[in-house]
Amino acid sequence: MSEIKNAYETVIVFSVKNGDDAVAALVQKFKELIEKNATLDAVDEWGRKRLAYPINKETEGHYVLFDFTCGPSFPSELDRIYKITDGILRSLIVKKEKNKEASDSNAE
Repeated sequence: MSEIKNAYETVIVFSVKNGDDAVAALVQKFKELIEKNATLDAVDEWGRKRLAYPINKETEGHYVLFDFTCGPSFPSELDRIYKITDGILRSLIVKKEKNKEASDSNAE
């Protein structure tokens, strides 16, 4: 029996206090981690943006969005790795809904 695959997206806000090279290294680290454990669909670097409120006395962060497809066990492991990695201010993993456009058109 094949494992069920779901579509996910994750947004990570990296600290910019260590410089652009450290941010680039972390982005590459997580890109390789996701590729190793899932199918990476897209990477969208939003770049440096001002935070809505200071986090750890920082007012700017580097935002990156990853879209990937994987089994249900990997997102919890990814979240665990986010929490123990220095240089991450915030992160969010969201399971995408299937056929959202189809269900919206049926409601009309």
